[in-house]
This record gives sequence, structure tokens and C-alpha cells, in this order.
Amino acid sequence: MQESRASNEVIKPWLFRACYLACLLLVAQGSLQCLAQSTPRVATSDVEAAYLYNFGKFVRFPNTSEQASAPFVICILGEDTFGGTLDSIIANESIAGRKIASRRLTSPAATAGCQIVFIAQTEEPRLAKDLALLEKSPILTVSDVDGFLEHGGMIQFLVQNNRVRFGVNLSAVEQGGLALSSELLKVAVRVDSVPALEAR
Repeated sequence: MQESRASNEVIKPWLFRACYLACLLLVAQGSLQCLAQSTPRVATSDVEAAYLYNFGKFVRFPNTSEQASAPFVICILGEDTFGGTLDSIIANESIAGRKIASRRLTSPAATAGCQIVFIAQTEEPRLAKDLALLEKSPILTVSDVDGFLEHGGMIQFLVQNNRVRFGVNLSAVEQGGLALSSELLKVAVRVDSVPALEAR
């Protein structure tokens, strides 16, 4: 009996983690509106990971024959604070028929093949340089660094009333040759500039 009870104590954290990730995946597969209304009890980094997955479904990227058969890659530049949540969310998922993969980068020079690049807080001292290297590239840049939009980033996570929201720099998006869905723009709490193109 004691052995069985001890086993249960070991299993419980794993079951809790599995159930938690399953719930987060359901949120990620739902609408962006649901994410915007997500409960404060969910860790900020987990909500951001779910957003990264969803962003890929609401952005139109330039069409190339090489990309059609290649994975849709979400990259993290700098320290990864998602703790495996992003990998759990994208496992066995796809965007526009393309399998999703993730990569960790130590330099913006290694972003070739990335569709989304999340720039971590640890890159703040190099933010201007990082964004200058990515400028006009067909890569969606995302971060939670303060002033990200002003520095030329495309989407910045913002915490308002204990909820993770986001702002958009449309000028930067258009310079990269990307277009955002109207559904994405409706949920944004801040939109700079007026879109010249919009995904339908």
C-alpha cells in the first residue's frame, strides 16, 4: 500500500504537467480572442508560446517553391524561457500543410529558414543590431522586450491587467513583405501605421 502511495506521489506531477499542456494546446488551437482572454493563472511564457504558434496561422508569407515542402520554423534568438512548452504545443501540428519545427539561435545571422523569430530578453543590449540584420527579411519578428516596436520589431507582447496581449508595427511587417490577417489585427491592443496589404 505504501509503495503504491509513493508511486502515485511521483506520477501526480507528471499527470498535472500533461493535463496542463493539453489544456494549453486547446487554447493554442482556439481563436486569438480566447488567448487574449486567457486566465492570469497561466504563466506568461506559456501564453506567449501559444501565441507564437497561432501567429503563424494569421500571417501571409511570400510564396517560394522551397518553402512549400520545408518545415515551418519558429526560432528563438537568445535565452529560451519557454521551458519546453513551445515544443509541446507544436508537436504533431502543422501550418498550411507544413510541419512545424523549432530552433534555438545564438546569432541573428543564423535565421535563414526561420518564419518566426522570437527575440528574447537577453538580446536587449543587441536589439537594434539584431533588428537591423533582420530588416526587410520575410521573417515575423516577435519579442517582449520594452520598446520593441519602436526599434522596428513587428509584434511585441504586452501585459495588461495581468493578461498577455500584443501590439503590431505594420510598417515593419510590410517592409518584410508580410501581410497580417484582419483577425490578428482585431485582437491587437496597439497597431502602428496603416496596413498597405492584408491577408484575406
